[in-house]
Amino acid sequence: MSDCRSKICFLSGNALKIIAAISMLIDHIGLIFFDGVAIFRILGRIAFPIFAFMIAEGCRYTRHKLRYFLTVFGMGIAYLAVFYVYSGMVYMSIFITFSLSIIMIYALQLFKGFCFENDRSLLKIILSGAAFVSAVLLAFFVNKIFEVDYGFFGALAPLLVALCHKPPNCRSEFFEKIDRLEISLVGLTVAIIGLYLTYGGIRLFALLSIPLLLLYSGKRGKKNMKYFFYIFYPVHILVLEGIYMLLQIIK
Repeated sequence: MSDCRSKICFLSGNALKIIAAISMLIDHIGLIFFDGVAIFRILGRIAFPIFAFMIAEGCRYTRHKLRYFLTVFGMGIAYLAVFYVYSGMVYMSIFITFSLSIIMIYALQLFKGFCFENDRSLLKIILSGAAFVSAVLLAFFVNKIFEVDYGFFGALAPLLVALCHKPPNCRSEFFEKIDRLEISLVGLTVAIIGLYLTYGGIRLFALLSIPLLLLYSGKRGKKNMKYFFYIFYPVHILVLEGIYMLLQIIK
């Protein structure tokens, strides 16, 4: 984020993801071992908005769009299959949620690109606009048919962050003015409020993530840790479930 002063904004993308991973771990420890203790779940609400924000950043900067989507979607399918074998139930994890987000963001990027290119084509604008609307409808109906983690507003969260992102090779003064961290976080805040109004409970505590995101430096971090975060989600759940089952056997 070019508008973010380096002396104030010191958290890299990796640092934010580590915070989100710790938050998620605390949340699931509370869910599995301390059900009913609210503080675990409250602290756990920090994770989702940070990961949603970083999905939007990933869509913005990746040079391998298809690979990025397939990695997230593949993790979702793998987790779905393992969960079904384990429990006999279909569970659409956060990877499926973010897969829908990525489809919508890519469609939005295409639409914005055609709208602001020098040699505008009305046909391209109409077709890309229809593709974007179709992507949003896809996310909506998938959430109607299946129980997807964090629901429709969860899928919308990264999209609302990406709304103000400047399209590649775009020199429009409009995006120069609105492509700012603060405006992106307004969109994320709208999604959080939508989640709270839809599901209630403690989801409003997800707003605790906003001050942390305001410290985002716009830099990834020195090390490429993206595969660590993909793997962390299923592995930490398996470890926690394994410990819980062991404790039940001991008892």
